[in-house]
This record gives sequence, structure tokens and C-alpha cells, in this order.
Amino acid sequence: MVQTETLSFLKDLDKNNNRDWFNQNKETYMQAQENMLAFVDALLGEMNKHDVIETQSAKKSLYRIYNDVRFSKDKSPYAARFAFRFARATKLRRGGYYVHLQPGKSFLACGYFNPNAEDLKTIRMDMDYNHEDWFKLLKTKSIKTNFGELQGNKVETTPRGFDKAHPAIDLIRHKQFILRRDFTDKEVLAPNFMLEINTLFKSLRPFLDYTSEVLTTNSNGELLV
Repeated sequence: MVQTETLSFLKDLDKNNNRDWFNQNKETYMQAQENMLAFVDALLGEMNKHDVIETQSAKKSLYRIYNDVRFSKDKSPYAARFAFRFARATKLRRGGYYVHLQPGKSFLACGYFNPNAEDLKTIRMDMDYNHEDWFKLLKTKSIKTNFGELQGNKVETTPRGFDKAHPAIDLIRHKQFILRRDFTDKEVLAPNFMLEINTLFKSLRPFLDYTSEVLTTNSNGELLV
């Protein structure tokens, strides 16, 4: 489970985001990192029971705590969060899993965070032709109850080649296709939090299976990869 001390470290880091404080508290950071590595490895084991994850270990999954400030207006040297992602294995399994743990701002997300131009066009065209399937998919009880609406950045105007009066135009305007769930600190610290994340990610399989098929087959159902 996520230890109270891990969230406390992140709170303190947010208030003291400088190298001197971090170096003085390096041991506390190392303990928090070890807690997260154990948490992620346990989750990875559960995830591989119902999906095939390309990411092989927590060390390869966990994001660095050090910020790259070269091109950022925010020159804070550290990211006051722990975050990790899992990639799905093989070209037939599309989409990814992401978890962000930060006091008061924790969440998980799944889907397509930065689709390339070809994938973006393919998903939009499927929404155009098969919008009823999309409406049905996003109204699936497990998705609607656990995640609500499809999220992600959208274009402000109608994408070129699509009808602005299309019944699914709000979906077609998406540039990202993300399902997200926020958590309170109390939920993050609960003994069953790791299993809760696993259950939520498992409930997203209808979304991942459908979109994976869209991105890997043609209109005749023939594999493209």
C-alpha cells in the first residue's frame, strides 16, 4: 500500500522545492521511492493476470522525480509527485495506463494521450461511421460509473472533412481519448488501493479492445499489423 510517509514527503517537497532541502531529506525520498517501487511491482503482477504488459518492472515504469527545466517557465527542480505508466504488449494491444500520485491531485488515466496523425484520423473516422457503437461503448456501466465522460484535449473547430452537424461531433473533436478517475488522499492510503486500481483498469478493457481493433484492422476486419 502507499504509505502515509510517502504522501507526507510529497507535501513537504511541494513546500520546499529546492536542492538543499531535497539533499537534506534524500533518505526520506529513497524510502518513499522504495515504497512506490514495491507498489508498482505488485500492481504490475496483478495487471498481467488480465492483460499483457510490455513494461517489465517498476523501475522502468516510474517517472523520474527530477524536472527538466531547460525549456520550462517553472524552474522547480523536482516534481512533487510519483507517476508511472504501463505500455501494453504487441502492436495488437493499443492504449496505455497511467497513474499519478500527488497529495490532493491523484488520478489514474487510460487511453490515447498523444495519438499520431494516422491513429487520430482512424479513430475519428470510426466515430464518424460507427458513432452508435461509440455511444454504446461509452455508456457501458463500468465505464460510465467509474469514469464518466470521455476526456482529453479537443480542437475548437470542426476537424477538416467532418460535418459540424454530425451527432458525434463532440467526440470527433477530441485530440486525446482518455478515461480518468480522481482519488482523494484517503483513497490513496487505503489498504486496498492497489487492487482498486487494478479493478478499474480491468473495467476499461471494452474500451481498449474496441479501439485496438479499430486501429489494427481495416473495414473488412483484416489485420493491418
